[in-house]
Amino acid sequence: MGLRETKKRQTRTAIADAALPLFLAHGFDRVTVAEVARHAGVSTNTVFNYFPTKEDLFFDRQSEVEQYLAALVDPLPPGACCPAAAVRDDLCAALGRGDPALGLGPGAADFFRTVEASPALRAREREIGERVETALAAALPPSPTAPLLAGALAGLHRATLRELRRRILAGDPSPAVAADLTAAATTAFTPLCPCPPPDGTGAPAALDGSTGR
Repeated sequence: MGLRETKKRQTRTAIADAALPLFLAHGFDRVTVAEVARHAGVSTNTVFNYFPTKEDLFFDRQSEVEQYLAALVDPLPPGACCPAAAVRDDLCAALGRGDPALGLGPGAADFFRTVEASPALRAREREIGERVETALAAALPPSPTAPLLAGALAGLHRATLRELRRRILAGDPSPAVAADLTAAATTAFTPLCPCPPPDGTGAPAALDGSTGR
């Protein structure tokens, strides 16, 4: 990476880092892009050069999120028997290590509350979910069932994270939430995947033996 690209990335990170505390403290809808620019020490035009919309400032890693599930299945990681296993195992591993990216770290409740309080952020979340599913469908082996499988996998993944959010906002301790959802997700993925989880535990294999491929 060249010096110019490094500086651009540093500027982008600095803007996003300045924006998030403002959003969490005052609410997304009450903070203006001009306020973010002042806190970041840049012009408003500079902010828009890096983040075309205010929602992009909040979800500053949106592009990574949209491609995440697709990257899990194309190519399949070693040991994964099917796309469903790849998504399930990655999700359960992240839950098991208390991954802050899922919302199991300090400050997650504030982040979730900010999203729940903003219709604009909730709408953007729905858009991100649709793009995740579209990218996943394109990454699966081509077949008439690929869009359906992508919907099922992305839906289960999204539902797990939605339940995680509900539990965290209710004040449940992160370790208990992670343990409960690991077991629930393992069971929920069973109809889509004939392979047991890596540790050999979990629900029985799907009766029809389908792999989604």
